[in-house]
Amino acid sequence: MQETINLLLSRRSVRSFENKAIDEEQLKLLKTATLRAPSAGNMALYSIVEVNNVQKKQKLSEICDNQDMIAQAPLVWVFLADMQKWVNYFYESEAVEKAQKANLATYRKPGLGDLHLCMQDAIIAAQTAVVAAEALGIGSCYIGDVIENFEALRSLLNLKQYTIPACMLIFGYPKGKHPVKLTPRCPEDSMFMQDSYQEPHLEQLETAFSQHEQQRRTVHSLPYDNTGTLADYYYLRKHTSAFMEEMNRSTSVMFDWWCNG
Repeated sequence: MQETINLLLSRRSVRSFENKAIDEEQLKLLKTATLRAPSAGNMALYSIVEVNNVQKKQKLSEICDNQDMIAQAPLVWVFLADMQKWVNYFYESEAVEKAQKANLATYRKPGLGDLHLCMQDAIIAAQTAVVAAEALGIGSCYIGDVIENFEALRSLLNLKQYTIPACMLIFGYPKGKHPVKLTPRCPEDSMFMQDSYQEPHLEQLETAFSQHEQQRRTVHSLPYDNTGTLADYYYLRKHTSAFMEEMNRSTSVMFDWWCNG
């Protein structure tokens, strides 16, 4: 038990990998462990595209804000929210037709509730893969930019209407043997709330993110000549950034594609 806890407490994102393919036996174990992730109704409402083609990996890195580490990663998995498989199964198995003839149900298109469940399944599977990889000595990193430039990604991976990206992971053996430097996390009492949502305001938020802010101040990465706050940092770097504008545009297109085709 303690070994598992220690694994979770020491895990960090890895962005620099050895130029070495994942061992075949370890890859098989990683896939097997990933597929043991919990799934809504055991329907496995997700699929995983393993991108091996060199040209596709390069294009994927360009789509995701030109991050070379994606093209160089030994293993790249794109986790898809996937209801398309069930739409096809319902129709091709004649489940839709039989239910209609028996006056038991009429067909409905997948909606946002379906999408929510599919996203949950995909992301739960992804995190299961992260933990399994860590146990195997394989580093990993989430790539949030996979939800940008949806039209290009849809074309690259030949996505159908009810398949959209939930997240992406890159894997590889960590380059070098550096001591683990963990990024700070908020204290428990600022994240766990009892019985209802307790809206935090400035005093609580400053306390919650004080370690984050101190770390950035130490390396002189805060705005306004390092006199700014963590709120300034994320407001300028993330919230008002061009890539977040693109993420929001792209996600709107994704959801419209899912709902309306």
